[in-house]
Amino acid sequence: MKNPRDILRRPVVTEKSMALQAENKYTFIVDPGANKVEIKKAVEDLFKVKVEKVHTLRVKGKLKRVRNVWGRRPDVKKAIVTLKEGNKIELFEGV
Repeated sequence: MKNPRDILRRPVVTEKSMALQAENKYTFIVDPGANKVEIKKAVEDLFKVKVEKVHTLRVKGKLKRVRNVWGRRPDVKKAIVTLKEGNKIELFEGV
């Protein structure tokens, strides 16, 4: 089994992800090789909450240019985790 801290890389703190918190949904950047079951277990272990659903999506890296050289930002995998009623993650409350 992988370490939960290796599966959950970092939380996503954007205007859209903050709006989802009103619906008890939290967004994380996760390991590209992790599946929904591993993500659910990692969130439950780290934050001591009960997870109802996990939605995942892959985001392609954008093309960026610095002068004459084109490069690409890395591809990432996001997970939107829906918690059961009465659960919340305190990590996001101070942001």
